[in-house]
Amino acid sequence: MRLYEVFRFALRGLSANKLRSSLTTLGILIGVAAVILLVAVGNGSSVQIASSISSLGAGTLTVSSSTSGRGGGGGGMGGGGMGGQSTQSGPRTQAKQLTLEDARALVDPENAPNVESSSPVVNANSVTTTYEGTSHSISQFVGTYPGYLKATSKSLSSGSLFTQQDVDAANKVVLLGRTVAEELFGRVSPLDKKINVDGVFFTVVGVLAEAGSSSSSFQDADDVAIAPITAVQGTLTSYGSLSQIVVQAKSADTVDAAQSEITSILNQRHGITGSTTDFTVYNQATVQSAVADSNRTFTVLLGAVAAISLLVGGIGVTNIMLVTVTERTREIGIRKAIGAPKSAILGQFIIEATILSLLGGVLGVVVGVAGSRFEIVGVEPVIVPSSVFLALGVSVVIGLFFGSYPANRAADLRPIEALRHE
Repeated sequence: MRLYEVFRFALRGLSANKLRSSLTTLGILIGVAAVILLVAVGNGSSVQIASSISSLGAGTLTVSSSTSGRGGGGGGMGGGGMGGQSTQSGPRTQAKQLTLEDARALVDPENAPNVESSSPVVNANSVTTTYEGTSHSISQFVGTYPGYLKATSKSLSSGSLFTQQDVDAANKVVLLGRTVAEELFGRVSPLDKKINVDGVFFTVVGVLAEAGSSSSSFQDADDVAIAPITAVQGTLTSYGSLSQIVVQAKSADTVDAAQSEITSILNQRHGITGSTTDFTVYNQATVQSAVADSNRTFTVLLGAVAAISLLVGGIGVTNIMLVTVTERTREIGIRKAIGAPKSAILGQFIIEATILSLLGGVLGVVVGVAGSRFEIVGVEPVIVPSSVFLALGVSVVIGLFFGSYPANRAADLRPIEALRHE
């Protein structure tokens, strides 16, 4: 029997039970679409988090004081709610706080040749600002050096940056985040206007470009104001310790070397001789690597869960084909009695199962790709091409594998027994 005839018999068999065939196809469709979509969500989550971390600035290190005793340094990211691990050992002693002198020492070209800039940071949290009767509570008012903006990859949408001369003169100038500017000024340009910050007037010289929400701390990253550290210390905070020091390495390749230099300099300045320290150096690259590993595991787990749907769909194919063989036992006996070879019977049922799986797979790809164009649980899915081809390939294999047993059962029927079947 020619292959064309085998296909014709297979299609006729499927069309005889349209509802049953459609439901079987639907099972495969759901499994394939689930694999593509869940893997896309996992990949999209990885891309989103990696982008969020990278936006803080490539080659950036953050130095923070240890919060209890002398804790060892570790990898991570400071100031954003995501920190590295730290260890603590040995006797507890009074931890020294970070100072301006520490920050200045980190840009020594001899002791720290891989450090590009060092920006001391003080934070005045939840300060109230007003402008012509409109008030807004800024979640973070930052005092720092101009280099902080480059180190954290912040840019301006309008206006200009404050300068080192502004820092030296303690000029009360400020850069506003997008949220602060809109809350205080609406659509009016805030440039060169004075805002009242807890009773102190600052002149707005620039507006920062939109940064979006911080995925690490779930805060609005645009609800921020940045001013010269000397102006902030002289009005909103004391001249005491720093909140942190943001250090930029000369390149992304020299981050580890810069971290070693920072640790060595601060150990010497703080009189640390043992293995414990009173500060922590957070390495952004370490965090990004850890997050990437975690998200890869997350994506694999999502794909594995979705693959179960494909397995269930395959079992459905077997079940339907077994029912089909039982219903068509007499037809099979007649065909074999008039000379149909075993290969024709076997091929017909394998083709039926494969068509069901292939059709479900193609439709599942269409649904999965279409669904990935919409945001899911706050994540923009990113299609992984390999998952599309893998899901489609698996759907075809399911047809061949799960259809083989019913097909063999049909092909092995003896004509005389099949003809007796009612």
